[in-house]
Amino acid sequence: MDKPSNPDRIYEPESGEAQLSVRAVLTGCVLGAVVAAMNISLGLKIGWSLGGSLIAAILGYTFWMPFRRLSVLETNIAQTAGSACGSMASTAGLLSAIPALAMLGTTLSWGELVLWGTAVGFLGVFYAVPLRNQMVVLEKLRFPTGTATANTIQSMHADGAEAVRQAKVLLKFGVASGLFALGAYFIPQMESPPLKFGVLGLLATWTFKLYLSPVFFGVGGLVGMRVGASMLVGAVVAWGLVGPWAKSSGLAAGEVMSYADGPRGWLLWPGVALMVMDAFGNLALSWKSILRTFTGGSSAHEISDMEDTKDQIPAMWWMGGLVAGAALAAFVSKSVFDIPVWMTLVAVGMSWILAMIAVRSTGETDINPIGGMGKVTQLTFGALAPGSTTTNLMAAGITSAGASQAGDMMQDLKTGRMLGAAPRKQFIAQCLGILSGIPIATGVYTLYSNVYDIGFDEVNAPAPAAHAWKAMSELLAKGFEALPQGAGMAVLISKRFSVAGVVQLAGVDDIVPNAPPSSPPSAPPSALPSASPSPPWPPIPS
Repeated sequence: MDKPSNPDRIYEPESGEAQLSVRAVLTGCVLGAVVAAMNISLGLKIGWSLGGSLIAAILGYTFWMPFRRLSVLETNIAQTAGSACGSMASTAGLLSAIPALAMLGTTLSWGELVLWGTAVGFLGVFYAVPLRNQMVVLEKLRFPTGTATANTIQSMHADGAEAVRQAKVLLKFGVASGLFALGAYFIPQMESPPLKFGVLGLLATWTFKLYLSPVFFGVGGLVGMRVGASMLVGAVVAWGLVGPWAKSSGLAAGEVMSYADGPRGWLLWPGVALMVMDAFGNLALSWKSILRTFTGGSSAHEISDMEDTKDQIPAMWWMGGLVAGAALAAFVSKSVFDIPVWMTLVAVGMSWILAMIAVRSTGETDINPIGGMGKVTQLTFGALAPGSTTTNLMAAGITSAGASQAGDMMQDLKTGRMLGAAPRKQFIAQCLGILSGIPIATGVYTLYSNVYDIGFDEVNAPAPAAHAWKAMSELLAKGFEALPQGAGMAVLISKRFSVAGVVQLAGVDDIVPNAPPSSPPSAPPSALPSASPSPPWPPIPS
């Protein structure tokens, strides 16, 4: 094998190696569909979604091993299509803006959801393309998930036995989790044992109850100790201390789970304040990254490492796509939501700028600040369209869609760069993945909305992220009149706590980049229990 032609590359493709094959794209889309469905279920429960790159790479490669195994570049195409398809749950706003809109009384049909997903789903891809040369080729940002995916693909092809072992572990736990979920459907006590006597009964009244869903064990293992500890602390403070105090003092005298006059609705506001202030605090502390985004030292047109121009993405592809995407977004926003065309174009313009920031943040920290980008847009449109919660939510949905898909695309381009893949073919695979993910993600969401009362079903679909978006839009539309009695002071206290926490964590991360589990809890996970019932025990990572 020849020595790789640039220091980024860990694999040198063979001459004529298969890449954009039908089977690679189909494999990625099928596995991405599973990830999209998983993200709808997971996101409506806890407000988060997970990437599909590694799942698509490992399972896709392993599936084809008994036949004619996928090449390295085909595996890369499969993970590109899979991650694009799987990310449509968050890109289309199905965990945030769409359920928030439904809670405000506007329910969209499946056809309208498909239109919306098509309008916003591709924008981030077009945003990402012109940033590749600067951030991936010249600055060589880490993009940790993309780097890990490239290394995994390379190691699987070097050691097929390890790939089989990883796939077996995934399949065993997946089958076990599926069987448990099936059993719990018929015997709910398997998932939530009815321990409601004595002290346990009192705790259950305040949502502290045993909940054995495999989902939470899996997520706990992924998010790490800091996030798990943050959620536990937030649950104890919100539902064990502040909630009972608000009820006993008469500030939230209604039923515990009442949004109208109970602790459930009252606790929402300090939780949202924590998340919003943390988002803006982290955005402010990222000023160096933001500055580098717009003042990159190298020319974005400089070609590095003599990349073959025939493999590059033609400028007309992303420029034409961006114009068409903006026009479609304006048409759908006007026809479905009655948002003026000029406002949609402002949202698209903001989305491009904020996507640049989000992509750099993803490259440097592996964290895509989608929520923060959405909150910036919500504040902006709170001024441009005062009193309109629909405009506020859907404009923010455009921004978060751009940030979400741009970050996903750039991770994939980093993987491709390390494996010697053609960006042009990855672009096609990404678009095909999005195209397949739109009807699947929106279809699964529609099924969920028909079965569960999203946002109000506290077990199956509490939708904490949607509650935060809804609360922000109502506050901007109605002012402080939207706050329950006494919640204003709780909001102010939460703001101070969040700002202090952001500064403290910034100091910790500056001194110790890979902070150990003993580092202070972070604010957004601590706030989640206030935006939804306390996480069922055990939320802590295993």
